[in-house]
Parts: sequence; C-alpha cells; structure tokens
Amino acid sequence: MKILTKIVSFAGLALTIVPPIMFYLGSVELDSAKIYMGVGMFMWFVSAPFWVNSKA
Repeated sequence: MKILTKIVSFAGLALTIVPPIMFYLGSVELDSAKIYMGVGMFMWFVSAPFWVNSKA
C-alpha cells in the first residue's frame, strides 16, 4: 500500500511540474495545463500524507 501511495503521489507531482514546461514549449494549451496541474495537485495532497511522515 505504501508503494502505491508513493507512485500516485509522484505521478501527481509530475502532473504538477510537467504541464507548465509543456505550455512554455507550446505543446499544450493553457486551459489543458491548468486542468492537468489541478489533477496533479489533488493527487499529491491526497496521497502524500500517507507516506511522507511515516516511520521506515
């Protein structure tokens, strides 16, 4: 379960970082980039608390 939350949270982080770069390069429209970033933000904030502060 911890591995799955890490995968989801890193995918969300990627969806937060990559769309602005793609918009800058002209690959994505602004509205699409905002949607991707919103989904990525939601994924990160929902999944990250389950593993960020947990003990190893």
